[in-house]
Amino acid sequence: MISPYQVVKDFESALCDYTGAKYAVTTTSCTMALLLACRYEKLHIPFNKIDVLDGDLPTYPTRITIPKRTYVGVPMSIIHAGFGVAFEDKEWEREYQLKPLPVIDSARYFTSGMFSRDILTDVATFNYNRTGQFVCVSFHWSKTLAIGQGGAILHDSDEADEWFRMMRFDGRKEGVEPRSQKDWVLGYHCYMSPRDAAEGLSRLSVLPEQNDPIPNDDYPDLSKLEIFK
Repeated sequence: MISPYQVVKDFESALCDYTGAKYAVTTTSCTMALLLACRYEKLHIPFNKIDVLDGDLPTYPTRITIPKRTYVGVPMSIIHAGFGVAFEDKEWEREYQLKPLPVIDSARYFTSGMFSRDILTDVATFNYNRTGQFVCVSFHWSKTLAIGQGGAILHDSDEADEWFRMMRFDGRKEGVEPRSQKDWVLGYHCYMSPRDAAEGLSRLSVLPEQNDPIPNDDYPDLSKLEIFK
């Protein structure tokens, strides 16, 4: 019997072709994609990414800076990943970085070649050469590829790809029965369903090559919310 999860692999392959990314790891949402990307950085930040020096001992980033007006799930993902969050008064469109991590929130922008080339617009040239970055995209019903739910991490890291795929699948290797799994990790249950992947594959096949960014919502000032103070 053909595995129903083959369509998930087919959708991820199509995402790579469309965006120019080496890897595409689908998830249940962009929020979960951001959480996984931040958690990977939390566990794998090398010494050359130190934030400050405390005497001779390197310390790593403890607070991740994002715009104060964005989707509320973003700072929640940062906190769940083990970081603190800081807000800046910054206008943005298309996307923004979760500074200083190489994690990009691109929930409101999805277009062809977005991982591999510059895109010319009427305003400026946007550099989408994403080497070493984790670009998180959304397939929510209100977004460009409106599956209904879902997201993905677009990236080019061999090491991170293996980690992401285990972490989204309950900390085990895909295709391995739980009774046969060895070397478990503490993962999450956030893999994309075959049904959503099939819908995404169908919609992606007719999606235009160039798509405009979706205008920002009327986001509240998240820095004023008690849960983030």
